[in-house]
Amino acid sequence: ETSMHCAQQLPLLFLSTGSTVSALLVKGKVGETVIVPCFYSVKSRQDITSMCWGRDKCPSSKCSRTIIWTDGWKVTEQSHSRYKLEGNLQMGNVSLTIVNAVEADSGTYCCRVEIPGLFNDKLNNYDVVIEKARISTASPHTYTSAQTS
Repeated sequence: ETSMHCAQQLPLLFLSTGSTVSALLVKGKVGETVIVPCFYSVKSRQDITSMCWGRDKCPSSKCSRTIIWTDGWKVTEQSHSRYKLEGNLQMGNVSLTIVNAVEADSGTYCCRVEIPGLFNDKLNNYDVVIEKARISTASPHTYTSAQTS
């Protein structure tokens, strides 16, 4: 009885320490399409599940400041058309596509895949850094004059 109880406690312990692991870094440039990678294992149709993307670190459930939800088959909620799920959802590709990235897109993102069972959710935190493109395409004139001076 007690040994069984102990075995059930283990995954929980691992989870609480695992969540402090530093976030994965994703870099992009202003105006580009940036993909934040997230996948989960789908072996059969039964494995297809709902998931969300949110800003800030993954909370204890769901996502904070949610930007997109999928039921695993299609996108069910979307805060802005710039946020898309363009991977094959039924194959477990729930990577976030940010179209026409802006500097305000920088920050922490959470990918949360809802796996049935207590504390089974798959959580990934990402640090997204969107940098200004060095050469401004809007004013090539100032760029050339700066180069000659």
